[in-house]
Amino acid sequence: MGLLFEEIDSQPSRLGDISLRRRRIPALGERDIYEVKLGEEFLMSSLFVEAEIALADLGLAAVEGEDLQVVVGGLGLGYTAEAALKHDRVGELLVIDALETVIQWHQQGKVPLGKVLNDDRRCRFVHDSFFDLAVDPGNGFDRQQPGRRFDAILLDIDHSPRALLNDTNASFYRFESLVLMARQLRPGGVFAMWSNEPCDEAFMTLLSQVFEDITCHVVAFYNPLQNRESTNSVYVATKTGV
Repeated sequence: MGLLFEEIDSQPSRLGDISLRRRRIPALGERDIYEVKLGEEFLMSSLFVEAEIALADLGLAAVEGEDLQVVVGGLGLGYTAEAALKHDRVGELLVIDALETVIQWHQQGKVPLGKVLNDDRRCRFVHDSFFDLAVDPGNGFDRQQPGRRFDAILLDIDHSPRALLNDTNASFYRFESLVLMARQLRPGGVFAMWSNEPCDEAFMTLLSQVFEDITCHVVAFYNPLQNRESTNSVYVATKTGV
């Protein structure tokens, strides 16, 4: 371990070893870069957060009203949750993550946004599987209030509908599962999802069978490691207002 690299924590999980690292890249200045890895796979880097922020901004921009009740699926380094909390219209935010270690990093202040999320009374961490709760017709996302409905569900877990972190997640990207999740949205509510890949026409067609208005936004950002522009995608799907 040198001054330019530090492994802050590493813990076993049901999906494999998950680790939190901090590094500096001299060519990019004195900025600390935080990274999350699952085994040898990179899950998140604080070097690229534009699309995670856009997920919250685009999703919430599509919802009308005040005192919005919002779900974020996937905590990561907390950038989607933080962006959602910057919207004054958000009344409560449930952040769901299947990895207790990731939640503890935030609760213990081991990541930069931990204090921000901990100090905001609107934010509540939920240690559970987003995908299990999404299709639970009895309890739904909030076991403290079974049957509760939300204004927005923001999902950032898999790399795309086809590039999954866990093969068991595949059942979520089906008509029946999306219908069950949509029942947890209020009329006019929004489901938004981040993807590392270009807009997927087949997935948009699937969304159109469940939701009323479907848009796929391309989010462009500068990639300093490759010295070029990179892009991610954000899907936004609105439930009928009737």
